[in-house]
Amino acid sequence: MADRPDQAQQGQNRPTLQLHVPEPSYRPGDTVDFGHLTITEAGAQPRPDEGCDAAETNPLTTDLIRVLGDDHLPHGPWDPKLDAGTLREMLHHMAVVRAFDERMFRGQRQGKTSFYMKCTGEEATSISAAMALASDDMVFPSYRQQGILIARGYPLTEMINQIYSNSADKLKGRQLPIMYSSRDKSFFSISGNLATQTPQAVGWAMASAIKGDSRIAATWVGEGSTAEGDFHAACTFAAVYNAPVILNVVNNQWAISSFSGFAGAERTSFAARAVGYGIAGLRVDGNDPLAVYAAERWAANRARANGGPTLIEHFTYRAEGHSTSDDPSGYRSAQEREEWPLGDPVMRLKNHLIALGEWDEERQTALDENCATEVKKATKEAEKNGILGHGLHHPFRTMFEDVFEELPWHLKEQSTQAIHERETKFPEGLPE
Repeated sequence: MADRPDQAQQGQNRPTLQLHVPEPSYRPGDTVDFGHLTITEAGAQPRPDEGCDAAETNPLTTDLIRVLGDDHLPHGPWDPKLDAGTLREMLHHMAVVRAFDERMFRGQRQGKTSFYMKCTGEEATSISAAMALASDDMVFPSYRQQGILIARGYPLTEMINQIYSNSADKLKGRQLPIMYSSRDKSFFSISGNLATQTPQAVGWAMASAIKGDSRIAATWVGEGSTAEGDFHAACTFAAVYNAPVILNVVNNQWAISSFSGFAGAERTSFAARAVGYGIAGLRVDGNDPLAVYAAERWAANRARANGGPTLIEHFTYRAEGHSTSDDPSGYRSAQEREEWPLGDPVMRLKNHLIALGEWDEERQTALDENCATEVKKATKEAEKNGILGHGLHHPFRTMFEDVFEELPWHLKEQSTQAIHERETKFPEGLPE
């Protein structure tokens, strides 16, 4: 048998392998120019029939569905033709979210809660989308969709109770702040583990179809989380079983300090992943409230008519830090927010209403003031139930409750021991 070729000699004529490491276009201090982005003309994108073959949407996964033009008026076949009352309602929800975010951020800085996450710049991806769904469609959100609860009329005070983990927190302090849950509002409990909500949403949608129900499911996930295995498992099941579900990918360009290239954005769009699974896919201007509404309603109608799942990429920008624990100035240019070419969703909707003759700056100022007052009132009401570190929270014993119908013996022993140790350590009146 001939000798194997010498490995060193065998590789002499081959090129040296190189590994590509994604790098964002701008770092702190850099001049920002988003000229490399392709921003298509508003209204130029075709709108396939909602019952079309999934492959007909393939071109829309790399295009960008837009409705509002530079003239602040709607254009093209994706115009949802919303009446002025609905548009004002949408703007009101956005104004409430802005006021809520601002006060909760300030509350965290004052030590009233440990953690908070703003959704500034991304309001349309939750509010417009929620308004396009039926009020009882089941939603499986990520941690930046507070707009869904607000759009569905969930009490602000209850949201703040949860953020403060106080004595009135319906989740009894068992969830991190901002990880809400509401059965009445068909709002599934938020998980801090990335992408777990996607297979849950698909499974719920499959169950709804098995039962012959009419309710569909929708889930939201950040673009960074699409690199998680759970997301791809969800896409597989959704495709195989034609589940009535909408997979919303909020591409806000940053997964904490990792830019979207680490999740695959340098190769193609996130909506293009739908092509490989054989499901419908849309890429939409996430800062255009009308375009988001139109895309979500299209996907909802398709799912409700047994047309199957749709993956929607909302192309947007995270204007603030990832959370109150994050300082974006350490990894991105401060100019990015101002240079983002798709603007601000609240301003765009306000300008649209003004262009229609249905709004003005004076009414906008009054709306912002009223929303700030509404949030302040709800905050004061919630603070009566306690804030972080003030001792007003659920009794210590409740950490052992609500899991088992009958508490096992070993947990009874742990509960007794823990309560005893706590009373010994704090004999002067902390809650049991």
